[in-house]
Amino acid sequence: MSEPAPDPRMQSLIDHLLPGAVRTVKVTGFDGADVLVRLVDAEGGATETGRIPRQEASMGRVEHPSELFEVGQEIDAEELGRWRGGRLHLSARACENPALRSFLLGFERGQVVAGTVSAVHDFGVFVHIDGEPDGLCTGFIRVPDLTWGWIGHPSEAVEAGRRITAEVIIAETRSGQVTLSLKALREDPLIRFADRAGQILTGPITEIVPSGVFVQLAPDVVGFLHLSELTDEPTVTPDQLVDEGEPITVKVAEVDLQRHRVRLSAVDGADRTW
Repeated sequence: MSEPAPDPRMQSLIDHLLPGAVRTVKVTGFDGADVLVRLVDAEGGATETGRIPRQEASMGRVEHPSELFEVGQEIDAEELGRWRGGRLHLSARACENPALRSFLLGFERGQVVAGTVSAVHDFGVFVHIDGEPDGLCTGFIRVPDLTWGWIGHPSEAVEAGRRITAEVIIAETRSGQVTLSLKALREDPLIRFADRAGQILTGPITEIVPSGVFVQLAPDVVGFLHLSELTDEPTVTPDQLVDEGEPITVKVAEVDLQRHRVRLSAVDGADRTW
């Protein structure tokens, strides 16, 4: 069976975050907290004007970009795009640390890298990637990219100090970060599960949410049963009908490889277990 096609929405986001061209600009003033600049050509002459938004001035925290730049100062900045009537917007923070920028530009999507887990938080995992500049932590793994299976907390997948290998999703010069995926190096369990659409299976309820329940169907495979499949009563909530950990019999209505999800439906008639 073939691999699922890339999500076009994710690809569009990645394309937007890819590094742009570096331009030399001269600071001409400030508009509130934005930096106004004029692009400088190869001979030192002035060309078109541009703007560095406040959040693109530095990776560090500053009250106002005038703490970093002076009128007349020349700096390098990365092109972001054109907004507000075609005016060029740029990022100074993407060029703030030349060693970091050079390190980040060395990565390609799909590249496999090694590193050491630095810290584990509710929102994701920080990783020291081998070869990164001293004093920095450049790798980050979002919770959905840790494992194909359901976990309650990232600490169930990794722990601080662990050596890992992961696949590069994108290296961002503006954030100074490399987004990684652990699960990308493992086969998607839905690929082998896809031929089970239409089957009736029994598994434990792993999580109850207001709109329905998640059911464990196989190792690293969880399906979703909508509340409407459990009851026709509009005022009833899932936790009034079932308990977490309770086994439930369901039908695999759809295996969506593109969105990586399994939709479940109720088992009709006497086969219902609730």
